[in-house]
Amino acid sequence: MSVAPWVSAPLALARSSWTTTSLVTWSSAPPTPGTLLSCASAPLVVESRARAATASLRVAAVALPWGVSPDALEVAGRSARPVMPRIPAAVSTREPFTCSSPAKGHQPGRELGASCRAGDAHSCPRGLLQLWNVRPAWKLARTCNVRPARLSEPPVRAPPRVRFAPSPTGALHVGSIRTALFNWLLARSGAGAFILRIEDTDQGRHVEGSEVQILESLRWLGLEWDEGPEVGGPHAPYVQSLRVETYRGVAEELVASGAAYWCTCTAERLAQMRAAQRAAHQPSRYDRRCLGRPEEVARERAGGTPAVLRQRIPEGRTEWVDAIRGPVAFDNAELDDQVLLKSDGFPTYHLANVVDDHLMEITDVVRADEWIPSTPKHLALYAALGWAPPRFAHVPVVLSEDRQKLSKRRGARSVLEYRDLGYLPVALVNAMALLGWSSPDGEEVLAPDQIVARFSLDRVQPSPAVFDEQRLDKLNGLHIRMLPLTRLAELLAPWLPAASDEQRLSLAPLLQERITRLSDATTLAAPLLGEVAWDETVEFPPRKVDAATAADLLDACAAAVEAGGLEDITALREQLTAMLEQRGLKARDGFRVLYVAVLGAPAGVPVFDAMRFLGAEATLPRLRRARAHLPS
Repeated sequence: MSVAPWVSAPLALARSSWTTTSLVTWSSAPPTPGTLLSCASAPLVVESRARAATASLRVAAVALPWGVSPDALEVAGRSARPVMPRIPAAVSTREPFTCSSPAKGHQPGRELGASCRAGDAHSCPRGLLQLWNVRPAWKLARTCNVRPARLSEPPVRAPPRVRFAPSPTGALHVGSIRTALFNWLLARSGAGAFILRIEDTDQGRHVEGSEVQILESLRWLGLEWDEGPEVGGPHAPYVQSLRVETYRGVAEELVASGAAYWCTCTAERLAQMRAAQRAAHQPSRYDRRCLGRPEEVARERAGGTPAVLRQRIPEGRTEWVDAIRGPVAFDNAELDDQVLLKSDGFPTYHLANVVDDHLMEITDVVRADEWIPSTPKHLALYAALGWAPPRFAHVPVVLSEDRQKLSKRRGARSVLEYRDLGYLPVALVNAMALLGWSSPDGEEVLAPDQIVARFSLDRVQPSPAVFDEQRLDKLNGLHIRMLPLTRLAELLAPWLPAASDEQRLSLAPLLQERITRLSDATTLAAPLLGEVAWDETVEFPPRKVDAATAADLLDACAAAVEAGGLEDITALREQLTAMLEQRGLKARDGFRVLYVAVLGAPAGVPVFDAMRFLGAEATLPRLRRARAHLPS
């Protein structure tokens, strides 16, 4: 894929091709035939280079289907073909145009941006319009045909490149890891790449050990990354504090183009400015004092005065089509000239994020909806740098059960805490996937590969999602029941440290249907792996069972066990059931006597299975001890 330098010289129309005999600036070496160029009106491909001395070029226009970015063409010999079509965002437009054949219901006279091309999508009061053709930009009059944009039939997209870019400010909770999951699902469902990037430019908020926790959390959930820390990749390093010089270089480009300016205003001056704005009931934003005194600012910086670099927000209106929320628009007058470089030379999130997303070839930015107000600022940076922006998808906020935003400050559990509580990673992934997304077949109990096969952003809803821990418990129990017994026995090892491999395998079927979390196994299996003290607080004999019936049941059970009855617990159960029914007692009520005698409580794992696990040698003393607590 070629990188298109921008033609700075005017182009003159010559038949079906464009030829320039003026000097042209290049990003590196003079282009050879087949190289992709861009101009204000259309993408071009070099056909021939007549004289190196004058940099004379013959270039042909590249015909692009709707939705294809001119920066995403693959040069093959002397031709260029699109390889990464995408739905373009609706853009801010400023130059008037007329519609020679306007679509029905759409009025001529809309405004058109300086770099619009055929195929671009624009918004108007009646919906998105697609430019059908555009007359050359250097003509005094610009004429366009427009038709409604067919967004319901987008072209096939190339494999997505997505990223999860957490800040190392603590352990990841469900809200942030859900964003990582949606990125991972988009990459895997589209045979793309999932990139992990650590955004640590805010050094004051850095928490020691956070990077390790982030990596451990993702790996436990099975969200393996294709590029990033410990994995590497073509765009390394993937830690922003190691990329500072790259950001500073881009910042200088922005200053040179007028898209950014230095500011030496002190914190005290800014505080006074904001107080005055609040008193006047005005929006709080920088008043551009330093924009109007560049020479004075330069002298102050040369004298050692601390300075920050601010983005100069352009006039107009910014519009884009969010993959989840649809058309979104902001008046640029409402945006602040945000800081891009801090006085310590480190970039802010806004600059580093845009630079890295471009250099790492990110095609889709899937992030929390709290970043929607920052998106017009990011789009302005893309435009100022001449870069094609990615597609944006802002996922809904995750709320706690009290309808407050899930956050570490409000005590949200980290991902690793759920691991330590005995949840399965597949269950947590299942629960998080359902926070704003739903399967097209309505199925809710899904393994990760099943979610990948069903996932698409068009099924993500923009409304807030509530994280319900009871739902997580239910899903966790269901996923435990689907585990092979050998796998469950392996997973129980941390919770049953005193049990041997053979014992855990024997216990697995007794526990599988009765635990919600793996940690529940510790309590349920305790009577089977150690001594059980007699608890005087437990009602004995249990309610609905008289002392005489309880004594007779214990005597009969002990006699049967002593005679080898544990070799066939089905027959033993039937024998004791018949005895209870002869006395008019239901088996489930009468067997509570055995539960208290053997397990120390009126409930637990199936008592006959428990006796078989314990064996006659351990079962008989417990039966006789319980019998001793009843009248002779």
